[in-house]
This record gives sequence, structure tokens and C-alpha cells, in this order.
Amino acid sequence: MGKLDGKVAVITGGTSGMALAGAKLFVDEGAYVFVTGRRQEALDEAVKQIGRNVTGVRGDAADLDDLDRLYEVVAREKGAIDVLWASAGGGEAAPLGEITPAQFDTWFGLNARGTLFTVQKALPLLADGASVFMTGSNASLGAFPGWSLYAGSKAVQQAWARVWLNELRDRKIRVNVLTPGQVATAKQEELFDEATKAAFESLIPRGAMGRPEEIANVALFLASDDSSYVNGLELVADGGTTAL
Repeated sequence: MGKLDGKVAVITGGTSGMALAGAKLFVDEGAYVFVTGRRQEALDEAVKQIGRNVTGVRGDAADLDDLDRLYEVVAREKGAIDVLWASAGGGEAAPLGEITPAQFDTWFGLNARGTLFTVQKALPLLADGASVFMTGSNASLGAFPGWSLYAGSKAVQQAWARVWLNELRDRKIRVNVLTPGQVATAKQEELFDEATKAAFESLIPRGAMGRPEEIANVALFLASDDSSYVNGLELVADGGTTAL
């Protein structure tokens, strides 16, 4: 018996890395999963890797029309959502003094605005007792030079979780934040050179990056009844980086 038997989960940005690992694990644990991604080729590959009990919906979490189309598909195929993982996000280094309005609009548009409307537009479909969680970043807890824009665009989620759980308390919907640290993903390979990766890795007490599967296990905890008494929490999975 799986921990998510009979559940319907929606994972935005689920075509790679931590979210893709989570989608695979959710299906293994009995869920039917909807995943989104902006590139059709990557979406098709993710669906192939997940293998079963999955629907891929092309879309950008920063585009409100795309979100509407996502939930139209979910409503038509399944009718309700038990687990919503708002995972779509991104960022780039932008030192103070060099941040442009375009960069601000891009990353707050995706990480903040996109996340808010991912949750808000799901409300009519969310089942009573559903689990909602967002992907944060330990950048919002640290003081990493050059990453203030990204950190700020993620930090809003902690406040939202606390307010939204209060607004949704009558429906017993839980709202949490999953905050990973440095995790070895394809996106990290794009963003960082070897020296930067080594510098980040040196901050982790165990001296090694996290793996997507490790974050997926934390996501499963938040999605399942194992976390039934966990609400309004920022669950940090960064190997202790921000604890030091």
C-alpha cells in the first residue's frame, strides 16, 4: 500500500531535478500526477521517465492563461487535487548595483507571482484536507552575495504559508514550504562552473551536494498523511548549510 494511494497530485516545473524525482516517487506511492513544463520536448521526456499514471501539460507558471489551461485539464481528467506542489521557479546571480528591472520582473514574476497564482487558481479544485507546499530556497535564509533578488523572490513563501493556512483552515488544507539547499541537478550544471559548485559544496557539513531523490523524500512526507500535523512550516533540507 502506497502513501499516496488514490491521490491526485499536481507538480509545476516537474520536468527535471527535484520535482521530476518527486513525481516519480509520488507515482510509485500510488498517486496520479500532473506535471508541467515550458518545453514540450522536456515534458515528453519527463512523462516517459515517469512511465505511468501521469499527464504532462505544457505551460509556464508565470503565465496565468497557462495556469488556467492546466487546471482545465485536471478538472476534466480527475476533478480534484489532493496534493499541490508549486515547484516551478528559477533565478540567476544579480549583485546589488547591477540588478535590472527586467531581471526583477522575470524572477519575481515566476517565483512570487507565479507561485501565488498557481495556488490561488487551484483553490476550486483542492480537496478538503489537501496538502499544498511550495519550493523555497535556502538562499532566503542565508547571505549569499549576488543572490538577493532570488532570495527575496523566494522569501515571500514563508509569509504566504502562514497566512494561507489560516485562510484555509475551515477546509483543513495544509500549507508548507519545502526549502532545499544545494542539490546536484541539470539546472545547477547550467548556472555554476566547477569552482562555484565546489564553493557551495564546501558550505555543506557532509561535504557533498544533495541529490534530487533526497528532496523527493521530503516532498513525499509533506504530501502524505505522515505530515498530517505539520502546517505552516518551512522544512529546510539543505544538509545543515544554514544551521552553521
